[in-house]
Amino acid sequence: MSALARALRAQGVPVPQIANKLVIPTGKNKGKNSSVATVYRVLAEDEPES
Repeated sequence: MSALARALRAQGVPVPQIANKLVIPTGKNKGKNSSVATVYRVLAEDEPES
């Protein structure tokens, strides 16, 4: 899921659209779309800390 989010963002897809494309695979929210905040968190993991 995180790899897809990174790939879509690299292609210039806006974060809200990425969140609508991602589906949570497990847990109590299984089958639901990811939140915009979750996508931002995933993308922030790649950014180097200053």
